[in-house]
Amino acid sequence: MLVRAALNVPLENGKVVNDYRLRRALPTIRYLAEHGARVILISHLGEKGTETLSPVAEALGALIPHVSFFGETVGKGARAAVRDLLPGKILVLENLRRHKGEQENDLAFAKELAALADIYVNDCFDTSHRRHASLVGVPKLLPSYAGLLLLEEVRALTGALNPASPSLAVIGGAKFSTKEAVLDTLLKKYDTVYVGGALANDFLKAAGREVGKSLVSETESTGIRRLLANPKLKIPVDLRVVPSSASHALNAPAEARTSAVDGVGKEETILDHGPATTRMLAEFAREAKTILWNGPLGNYENGFIDATNDFARAAANSSAHTVVGGGDTIASIQNLGLLPRFSFVSTGGGAMLDFLAKGTLPGIEALT
Repeated sequence: MLVRAALNVPLENGKVVNDYRLRRALPTIRYLAEHGARVILISHLGEKGTETLSPVAEALGALIPHVSFFGETVGKGARAAVRDLLPGKILVLENLRRHKGEQENDLAFAKELAALADIYVNDCFDTSHRRHASLVGVPKLLPSYAGLLLLEEVRALTGALNPASPSLAVIGGAKFSTKEAVLDTLLKKYDTVYVGGALANDFLKAAGREVGKSLVSETESTGIRRLLANPKLKIPVDLRVVPSSASHALNAPAEARTSAVDGVGKEETILDHGPATTRMLAEFAREAKTILWNGPLGNYENGFIDATNDFARAAANSSAHTVVGGGDTIASIQNLGLLPRFSFVSTGGGAMLDFLAKGTLPGIEALT
């Protein structure tokens, strides 16, 4: 049984530092192993293609028995390791992205993967928006099924497209080009759609506000102005800014000042939302019956975490059905110890947004 799993977890000094995704992968792996399947796990790790899944296999072995690792993905050695695998045992193969055929969706590479098993299972929602060999190539060559986590994601996010009112959607992060389609969809489905993070800079600029040296998308503003005209769409009412010379300094959060949206200087950088915006979002959350959230509200990686953390607390304290996703979003929730208080936490970031916009993904379509 060839299982495309979500084993792309953070490593530090060769050790897994967060096993959340591994735990989410366990139900499918455990089900197959307990029913006597020889379980072959394939996954990518990192972006460079040089990382090894060896420490990931070790961490997985601490969660479930009978896990082994083989340091190749395809080829004679991998086939031999699969032949030696006993029923109920689990074998993790090496990082898919060590082979350029994975991201190129190369047919020859897909055939090598398919030769390892009789049945294919996709349980990797978080990369199912990619047209990679292990996601869309292999299903053409083997009987193919959805794993338990993939089914859970599809059901939860399909439900999120039919929210109970009052409903609130919060979309942060950056790159308007990757968010326009989902914003269009959410404005049709949700009562209030809030745009935050660096994405809000695009809307402030299109509204004629000064954004100084802030990060903005290289995107023609016609689509942004069209969305701004929708009364359901909300943007920040105040901001946290720093001098542009300090925007990447370790002490930058300490140097930040609160600014009105029309008070940003030409040599300043917007890096978070202000307290009035936080209060506005908390009020929306308090009234909501459904909350959908993807993406941080500030420059989270550089320490501008206040707006993101404040909204995480507001959403967790609400009585709403809460659906969240995105790496920094989940990091905030985990760091605050709030994960159990959310109704559904997606393993996808970009995949979650694409599914909400289109209702499907290439990796899901490949199964049908």
